[in-house]
Amino acid sequence: MMVGTQNLGGSLPPLNSPKSYGITKPLSLAGPSSADIKRNVELEKYLVDEGLYESKDDTMRREEVLGRIDQIVKHWVKQLTQQRGYTDQMVEDANAVIFTFGSYRLGVHGPGADIDTLCVGPSYVNREEDFFIILHDILAEMEEVTELHPVPDAHVPVMKFKFQGIPIDLLYASISLLVVPQDLDISSSSVLCDVDEPTVRSLNGCRVADQILKLVPNFEHFRTTLRCLKYWAKKRGVYSNVTGFLGGVNWALLVARVCQLYPNAIPSMLVSRFFRVYTQWRWPNPVMLCAIEEDELGFPVWDPRKNHRDRYHLMPIITPAYPCMNSSYNVSQSTLRVMTEQFQFGNNILQEIELNKQHWSSLFEQYMFFEAYKNYLQVDIVAGDAEDLLAWKGWVESRFRQLTLKIERDTNGMLMCHPQPNEYVDTARQFLHCAFFMGLQRAEGVGGQECQQFDIRGTVDEFRQEVNMYMFWKPGMDVFVSHVRRRQLPPFVFPNGYRRPRQSRHQNQPSGKTGEDGTVSHSGSVVERHAKRKNDSEMMDARPEKPEKRASLSPQSLDIVSPESSAITTGWTPPVCHLRRPPSEEIEAENLNTECTELTNFARNECNSGSEQVLEVDSMALVQECSDPAEPLGKCVTPDPSDVVACVSGQEENLDRNLRSVSISGTDSQLLPRLLDTKGVVDEVEKDSKTFYGTRTTGKIADSVQPSRSCGQNRDYEGFGFPAANSDPLGKENLYSQSGMSEDLQVIKLPYSSSHKFSSVEKLVF
Repeated sequence: MMVGTQNLGGSLPPLNSPKSYGITKPLSLAGPSSADIKRNVELEKYLVDEGLYESKDDTMRREEVLGRIDQIVKHWVKQLTQQRGYTDQMVEDANAVIFTFGSYRLGVHGPGADIDTLCVGPSYVNREEDFFIILHDILAEMEEVTELHPVPDAHVPVMKFKFQGIPIDLLYASISLLVVPQDLDISSSSVLCDVDEPTVRSLNGCRVADQILKLVPNFEHFRTTLRCLKYWAKKRGVYSNVTGFLGGVNWALLVARVCQLYPNAIPSMLVSRFFRVYTQWRWPNPVMLCAIEEDELGFPVWDPRKNHRDRYHLMPIITPAYPCMNSSYNVSQSTLRVMTEQFQFGNNILQEIELNKQHWSSLFEQYMFFEAYKNYLQVDIVAGDAEDLLAWKGWVESRFRQLTLKIERDTNGMLMCHPQPNEYVDTARQFLHCAFFMGLQRAEGVGGQECQQFDIRGTVDEFRQEVNMYMFWKPGMDVFVSHVRRRQLPPFVFPNGYRRPRQSRHQNQPSGKTGEDGTVSHSGSVVERHAKRKNDSEMMDARPEKPEKRASLSPQSLDIVSPESSAITTGWTPPVCHLRRPPSEEIEAENLNTECTELTNFARNECNSGSEQVLEVDSMALVQECSDPAEPLGKCVTPDPSDVVACVSGQEENLDRNLRSVSISGTDSQLLPRLLDTKGVVDEVEKDSKTFYGTRTTGKIADSVQPSRSCGQNRDYEGFGFPAANSDPLGKENLYSQSGMSEDLQVIKLPYSSSHKFSSVEKLVF
């Protein structure tokens, strides 16, 4: 029996309705002009030409696959009902229902996209054994099913597989009914009675999707706008929930709010208004489609007045279905900065498009990540076979955003990170691997303070220890971390394996930054303004090559992997740190000292005692920028929530007045976080980040880690409790800001222990 159309997105609200939408009045009721209609036709044609719509045959094939899965789960539940001795009538009535959510439910999926599905079953069919064991075994025996990968320990437990080549993410929810009706209303709060939190999270994907479709004035315009902006976000490198940017539901909520504010606008207008609104939105004021509801069921809802953890969310985007949650708690200072710059870029381009000075293609230009920064962290991931690599990569990627949070914490928000969501593979290599990258630079507004230094070796070592706690570790799984400069980037990260000629830095920097003369520079290669900033990037590339100042880091045991023996570190790749797995017992989480660690100067650090020897410091001159100290970035204060959103436009006089009601009544400004106050952020992320694959238990991790007193950042952080490590993958090159700082370094050599070997490592100096 085919899945009911009401579950697959067939039952939708009417196109137009006099109903009022959102928690404020619309900003404008204006409809499209002839110019807007013309631009809309051009936009839709561009999206079609880019291949964002799947064919009718593919659509029918997806429906057939969903119907087949529906048959499988119904037979599975009936089989379990019979085995457990229920009456014949119960066996006949036994049922399970398949719902869809995500991009498929919203109607914005493209070719090759996965289908997010939810199976709702009766109370006596559980998730742990019946779903992840019995149903898993049934699927494993089917020829149509490939790449079956259960993830029971995820924040939202899921079974991933391909059915006839179509990717499926299957969730399960056991509700408190003996018989699940075929016409179950999943939007009703009654389905949440007597269920656990993983079940609530599983159900909420469908409930949120249904609520979004009910809360937008015109769902066809919403769909086209969302499809456009998801494509834009992927092109600009800001589409990824796991790395701290925004995922599908986040973008859907942002677009839906703009649709509420401009109910009669068509997609070309909505895209323009999207960038206009969110370039002026005053975060952390929340984006909400409806009022937050309390319910007698007692589930916690997002409320910074009551919940301490909610006060540290930087970019709250609240889900409309009970229990209302912040769907974007992963966002960090660094990723918020990147997204804000990209919003400004989009706004600048749309202004040009509306003046007929640019075409839609300029909005979707690929962001040149590997030309935007001078310094990067490279994380190489290797495994023994394809299945192990898939699981290991997912685990490492899920921890990647925490590296961003830790660097922000330990540098007082003065060192900003830009994680690249995409993975890269060197097809010339014979072993299975992939790589992720992170751009690094000094935060804007942080001047070169006298003798300013950033030492993040302990920070990365903490990240390394956490990654190695993977509970499903297998031989062959390894991680290599290295610091690379722009000119040292491996060829496989560039299109066709080679880097294109360098262009002006203004063409690559994410934008909307104002020059000294008040003009604005864009980040694309299409639009440039006159900005009086010194372009030092080409000068740097023109310098004579110096002997590279690198240092390889050895593993923390006698089994040393040298740069020569490691396949990852040959040829183009700089020396890296080989990370070995620790013993298989877990370290209990302890309270986190969330103080931002002071910047340390290794020249004054005392060396370890015992057999360790004091090694000299290289006599290279330490680079100092003796300018007036800049105002500490941490003093920036979040706007008072009572001021809420300021999206003032010259054409819309009542915008500020209408948006002002977005604020949470009675909210004190002290309840919301200062933008750069990271106290509590890492703490809360650690609690939420027990996702995907779990952590394996470790006990005597100190046996495999030699403490070092040379890093002032190694403290007993909550959730880790690790001693300072004796080696770190960072520090191979000087990290310097985009302002053209000198590349000279102070090289510090670590102590030598009789039982552990160390190589020299350079200090990261700005």
